[in-house]
Amino acid sequence: MDLRSIKKLIKLVEESDIGEIEISYFMGRKIRIAKYPRSALPPQEKAETEAEEKAEEKIAPPSEIDESIKEKEGFVSISAPIVGTFYRAPSPDAEPYVRVGDHIEQGTVVCIIEAMKLFNEIKSEIGGTIKKILVENGQPVEYGQTLFLVESD
Repeated sequence: MDLRSIKKLIKLVEESDIGEIEISYFMGRKIRIAKYPRSALPPQEKAETEAEEKAEEKIAPPSEIDESIKEKEGFVSISAPIVGTFYRAPSPDAEPYVRVGDHIEQGTVVCIIEAMKLFNEIKSEIGGTIKKILVENGQPVEYGQTLFLVESD
């Protein structure tokens, strides 16, 4: 969302009876525009707003793994082939595809990445043992972001 669009939204809120507007856009990012200061919120709304902001803070930028650490420890990475949302299991009630310590073969499904309402199974291109899972379930991922570190066979 560009600055011009944000300014138009601010003007729209100022000139209307709208007290607050929240818009979600690219990769779960949000913008909220309100006429009133946060201190003017009722206690319940203030608590909800603060809880939402804390939840948004937990979504960290993609972790960058130092190449020297991977080489030093002998790890090979499994990276995201597409942009989307990372899921460790096929459904919320199901067991994760892999856990730390699991042995995988080439072609083993390790996770799902949802992109534009399509669920894409991500398969390992290597065999080995899962040593680290670097992404939280439900977290947005970028193309090329390291998802798993594997100790190859």
